[in-house]
Amino acid sequence: MKEKHIALVERLRRENDEYLIWEEKHDKLEREIRSLNRKHVLTPEDEVLRKNLQKEKLLAKDMVIKILREAENKVKAKK
Repeated sequence: MKEKHIALVERLRRENDEYLIWEEKHDKLEREIRSLNRKHVLTPEDEVLRKNLQKEKLLAKDMVIKILREAENKVKAKK
């Protein structure tokens, strides 16, 4: 990751509550999915739950990226 990108992410974590919420949600969902994946056998209910968690995680990732891109565009526009 570029230093500017890292700095922007750190700034967003401090200053943008929405970014932080989506990032934390993404991380939480990742942990839940990993926990399910550790099971040797998944029940049909577990399979459905895992798929739903994966969809939620993807949405959270998309929102994190959207906010990050918007912030990058604002930085570029100021130059």
